[in-house]
Amino acid sequence: MADSVRSKVDTGRRARPMLAGDLEWSMRVIRQGCAAVLLWSSIGAASAQAPTPVPQQTTVERQVRAVANRDTQIGIYLNVLPDCTSGPLPTIRLVTSPAAGKVVVKTANAKTTNYKACLALEVPAYVAFHKAPPEFLGDDSLTIEVKYHGGRTEIHKITVNVSGPGGRQKI
Repeated sequence: MADSVRSKVDTGRRARPMLAGDLEWSMRVIRQGCAAVLLWSSIGAASAQAPTPVPQQTTVERQVRAVANRDTQIGIYLNVLPDCTSGPLPTIRLVTSPAAGKVVVKTANAKTTNYKACLALEVPAYVAFHKAPPEFLGDDSLTIEVKYHGGRTEIHKITVNVSGPGGRQKI
């Protein structure tokens, strides 16, 4: 019996010898309790760290300076995947036409360095241009809808500030 006696347990009453089977049962209960605590804490951490959903539609507002009768780039639209390769290009739609000028979208290859985690990349892109008539001076507004693969949509509200040939300062 000396082999099965490990220690004495203080229960507040008279001490009794603890048997090996009691110790195994106690350890199993403690392991199950720890496992339950870990499980519940991981569920709480997972729900706290759940990714926030990407808004399905965002609005971008910006102003661009331009010279009358010249093509001016008003936007570049591409899709770069986490592995630095190109994803499907977005669909572009002119929602509101400019009052005075016209908008043209051309295909291009975008080359850049240090974009997010990509040190260098070259991907296809769409580039939007605005061209105001030679006699127009002032603000011209337009709206472009950009739909990306996966459901994300961006509404671009662009104001083009058109000046005459001497209105831009050369640096």
